Amino acid sequence: MSGAHVRVSGWGWTHAGRARAAVTGIDLTIEPGERVLLLGASGAGKSTLLHGLAGVLGGDEEGDQTGSIAVDGRVPSEARGVVGLVLQDPDSQIVMARVGDDVAFACENLGVPRDEIWRRVRWALDAVGLDVPLDHPTSQLSGGQVQRLVIAGILAMKPRLLLLDEPTANLDPDGIREVRDVVAHVARETGMTLVVVEHRVAVWSDVVTRAVVLEPGGGVLAEGDARDVLTAEGEQLAERGIWVPEYPPVVPEMPSRTPGELLMRAEGLAVGRTQFGTKEPVVAASDLSFDLNSGMTTAVLGVNGAGKSTLALSIAGLLPPTAGVLRATPALADSIGTEPRRWRSRDLLTRIGTVFQHPEHQFLTGRVRAELAIGPRALRLSNDEVNRRTSEMLERLKLEHLADANPFTLSGGEKRRLSVATVLATRPRMLVLDEPTFGQDAQTWRELVLLLRGLVDEGACVVAVTHDEPLVDALADDTIRLGRPQEVLR
Repeated sequence: MSGAHVRVSGWGWTHAGRARAAVTGIDLTIEPGERVLLLGASGAGKSTLLHGLAGVLGGDEEGDQTGSIAVDGRVPSEARGVVGLVLQDPDSQIVMARVGDDVAFACENLGVPRDEIWRRVRWALDAVGLDVPLDHPTSQLSGGQVQRLVIAGILAMKPRLLLLDEPTANLDPDGIREVRDVVAHVARETGMTLVVVEHRVAVWSDVVTRAVVLEPGGGVLAEGDARDVLTAEGEQLAERGIWVPEYPPVVPEMPSRTPGELLMRAEGLAVGRTQFGTKEPVVAASDLSFDLNSGMTTAVLGVNGAGKSTLALSIAGLLPPTAGVLRATPALADSIGTEPRRWRSRDLLTRIGTVFQHPEHQFLTGRVRAELAIGPRALRLSNDEVNRRTSEMLERLKLEHLADANPFTLSGGEKRRLSVATVLATRPRMLVLDEPTFGQDAQTWRELVLLLRGLVDEGACVVAVTHDEPLVDALADDTIRLGRPQEVLR
């Protein structure tokens, strides 16, 4: 198998209902077998370009296209089986109820012989390190496991052009290295053409042969040998938000804090979720004891599948504990009871705000500005105060130019910032954030860190599930580290 040839000529795309183009004037040629790192600030159009290369942007009703894209001389939508795309939101690519069936799905649609399909399925699952039975329910996978599953399904197709949109974003450090190494190995062995979008340049710098940098809303800012581009243009790229290793984002030194009021206490806590078709929850993490105080940030760390997101949802009052005690103190609960899972949604608004791992799961409206206003309006604030808080969040998180856009059409990083902003607009005493820095460039990452620090300085309690080690260094006062399921490391 050889890699595909890609030709992009004066290409641009404007999403339906948007005044500003997502990308415009892109001229790019990718030779067969090249391994390209696609860079750019959050919202520069990287995902839009990948979707264009994969032929999944839709028709005239979805937006307006200029210029052209050709994969091996064909329109991408007609290059069936040639292109494989791993989306930024892996959940949206899960189509079957069982792991093995999901990996086999694309191969079946391409008419691969049955025996060859299952050989590829087992090879792909082993390659990405997803060690679960073939009949394991896809609904019971962690976010990181879902990421591995989707990559396995695409690798099993053996595409000639592999497009990866932040493929390691929800993985633990070991998982990042494993997935990067298997993609690099498969690309070398098959000769496939590879285009990968990743904000953290260092992850892929030894794998790719070429770097292409997009100008937000414009064409190609820089391109060439990956090391040459990062070396020659490093400082300029860093100023534009690119994660260049030699120019990391600068934040003030982490201050030393004294814990404030006790807001929540866990003793011998176990958390888990009920599987579909069963009554008994499967324990994800157990024997947890910790305090959560005002004016402090606690990072929840651990490998994929250790139960971090399940713990976060339990702290947030959205999942009941399976055992032990999780109790809010009067400083947080006031007079509404000590069990957050029994609180009404309006009671939670000013007490515990939650940012889910997948931003789309909390969007309710068709406009960014309206999305930000939901919480403040639910608190029955005045129109002036609602408008003030909404405008503040739009400005602080660099979403002003998207105020009238549909939240579901934003880039991954923009969706993440919006999901954080919707919670901040209600000003809860405790914030529970699941992967809050996903999809951020260096500038927006720094802005989020400073914003969260400011809230903690004002007395908020932040609980952040994260694999982002720089975030832990910049923000965390304490950590809860989960091991493999049923194992807790203190």
